[in-house]
Amino acid sequence: MSRELDDFAAIVRKCRICVEHPLGRPLPHEPRPVLRPSSKARILIASQAPGTKVHLSGMPFTDASGDRLRDWLGVTSVEFYDIEKFAIVPMGFCFPGQDAKGGDLPPRRECAPAWREQLMALMPGIDLVLTIGIYAQAWHMGSTRRSSLTETVMNWRAAWDASVIPRVLPLPHPSWRNTGWLKRNPWFEMDLLPFLRSEIRYRLA
Repeated sequence: MSRELDDFAAIVRKCRICVEHPLGRPLPHEPRPVLRPSSKARILIASQAPGTKVHLSGMPFTDASGDRLRDWLGVTSVEFYDIEKFAIVPMGFCFPGQDAKGGDLPPRRECAPAWREQLMALMPGIDLVLTIGIYAQAWHMGSTRRSSLTETVMNWRAAWDASVIPRVLPLPHPSWRNTGWLKRNPWFEMDLLPFLRSEIRYRLA
């Protein structure tokens, strides 16, 4: 990681905007920003926000969602956590809390406007962005994003062709909650995943 990015990431990890200057209700617990930016990685995982396990571990995707995501990518844990191979920068850096049904709340609205543009500028090596979920897709995909996540992911070839550098691929969230979605959309595993794994392997070679 470059010194400039390292210094900036250290500032981000001390962020308390969602407690001290919140948009709406303040974060219901102590902030713990979790991110792994990289000035050398070619692949950015633009995810949603940490869950409860990641909030405790301080390391992204140390949960069942991470296991599924690594399987989708066709990589080992060692490759996944190699800071020179993957940058992991969610749309919200802190666990946002849970709703009444036990699902995670959306990423905090304060995060992306405050930090994302500067972080992206300090990661010039990124040439592939994996947009996981609607919040990352809304930020990174512009007009190629469709009205629903299913339509956006189904439209992945057009999104890929429309992007230049970085190239963009939309993905659903790898949460167990989306197991039903995967069963209803078998084209994802048959069509998109082989292409995704090929692009990942090309960049890791």
